Amino acid sequence: MKLYPLIFCCLFSTLLIAQTEKPYVSEVWVADNGNGTYNNPILYSDYSDPDVVRVGDDYYMTASSFNAAPALPILHSKDMVNWQLINHALPEQVPAETFKIPQHGNGVWAPCIRYHNNEIYIYWGDPDFGIYMVKTKDPYGKSDDPVLVMPGKGLIDPSPLWDDNGDAYLVHAYAGSRAGVKSLLSVNKMNPEGTKVLDKGTHVFDGHDHHETVEGSKFYKRNGYYYIFAPAGGVPTGWQLILRSKNIYGPYEEKIVLEQGSTKINGPHQGAWVETPEGESWFYHFQDVNAYGRIVHLQPMTWENDWPVMGKDYDGNGIGEPVKTHKKPNVGQSYPIETPYETDNFDGQNIGLQWQWNANNDVVWHAKLPGNDYLRLFSIKPTEPLSNLWLMPNLLLQKFPAPQFTATTKITLIPEEAKLGKSAGLIIMGMDYASLSINNDHGDFFIKQVVCKDAINGASEVVVEEKKLKSNMAYFKVAITGPNAMCQFSYSENGKKFKKIGKPFKAKEGKWIGAKVGLFSVSTMEAKRGGYADIDYFKVEK
Repeated sequence: MKLYPLIFCCLFSTLLIAQTEKPYVSEVWVADNGNGTYNNPILYSDYSDPDVVRVGDDYYMTASSFNAAPALPILHSKDMVNWQLINHALPEQVPAETFKIPQHGNGVWAPCIRYHNNEIYIYWGDPDFGIYMVKTKDPYGKSDDPVLVMPGKGLIDPSPLWDDNGDAYLVHAYAGSRAGVKSLLSVNKMNPEGTKVLDKGTHVFDGHDHHETVEGSKFYKRNGYYYIFAPAGGVPTGWQLILRSKNIYGPYEEKIVLEQGSTKINGPHQGAWVETPEGESWFYHFQDVNAYGRIVHLQPMTWENDWPVMGKDYDGNGIGEPVKTHKKPNVGQSYPIETPYETDNFDGQNIGLQWQWNANNDVVWHAKLPGNDYLRLFSIKPTEPLSNLWLMPNLLLQKFPAPQFTATTKITLIPEEAKLGKSAGLIIMGMDYASLSINNDHGDFFIKQVVCKDAINGASEVVVEEKKLKSNMAYFKVAITGPNAMCQFSYSENGKKFKKIGKPFKAKEGKWIGAKVGLFSVSTMEAKRGGYADIDYFKVEK
């Protein structure tokens, strides 16, 4: 008992520090206009399949991770517009052994975040293994170990509901690539703890006749109605469907409530209904923008005759359309503008939360020691011959943060005793990729700008341009310009004057994700062991 005052003081001090730290504000994308309004998208980053829950006066968002690790990002907001990435609920993908190598397009699909019994629960579907759940009392801390709630192939897009009498249910969809069927939604009974389904499930909706590719199901209850929010029509061009019934197993009425209509916001669907303490309703959804991924929008929402009304009905057909600019949610007070981190000066004890690896992290891939203001990436060999970097697990990547930005880094390559075969650099990663790297060759150092078209199918890299360096250090920059995500690399040997190198490269999305920008340090299989690259910083600017 005597420890409690000490623990309280430590927690209070941590909160004070957090509250007095200046919020990070991006140079390249800010949704808050500073005048009580916001612009969509609120996050111009690939937080795919977003889901949001309110806990008191706080809002927490999670999103799909697919193969990247750590997984299940947790973002926090006080006003629903300004967000900060605070944690990952899944430090490594499970099963851990499977995800030691890149599993592009697999892993965490469409999670659902809920608050129940003073804990935050996150459910997600892995199309190859089934439906998992993690929970925690502290979204800033460690989550419990994952629980496989429902094993099986093709089970995706789960959402729990604890009914008024304590009964627990789970709605989910099916991945046609594994289950052999899609456009079906089913409801299973769960145990009250939400850790195990108790039956084989009941189909409650079949979209094959009018709503092909129904998926992304989210479960709610309001005014005696059970609601299933479900996108339909496919990722790039779909619409938001609402189902409702007085019986949890149906029959369900249906209504389309959000579509692209006359706007430029394609495929507005799949997200979260959130209600503020003041009683306002809002809806989060994504928009697929190719190499930039699935970016996050926020729509005003009201209720008419117990049906949700989203966005604005610009063309008068009774279906809402996405808004571009709107008054911010009324949350009772104003909060500072802040955005998720992009730049990393590597001056802390850990790398920033914005970074994810291409597979589950191995401790020998990098070192970030206390007091060192740089990141050390070791020269990792592939475990088998590879034609390109698509299946290299130790790529350190982050999401594109805006339609236009530059990323700059300073890299020093130390090959140790290896005469040949070490390289480290800056990369734009997707199903096609391009990079700029330092390479060693018997005491000399070169930079290479390479492109790999069709990397996903094993194509080889092509050297576009190569230049000799005066030393083993260089500054690299890549400039991305919209709307087609064109990338131009440049380099400098003094950090002041940059020269363009290679040709413009059109970024391409990954498997179910947007393109990413980041760092790598690798070795050929034939090279002598050892070697590393020191990264001074990674800076994202206009």
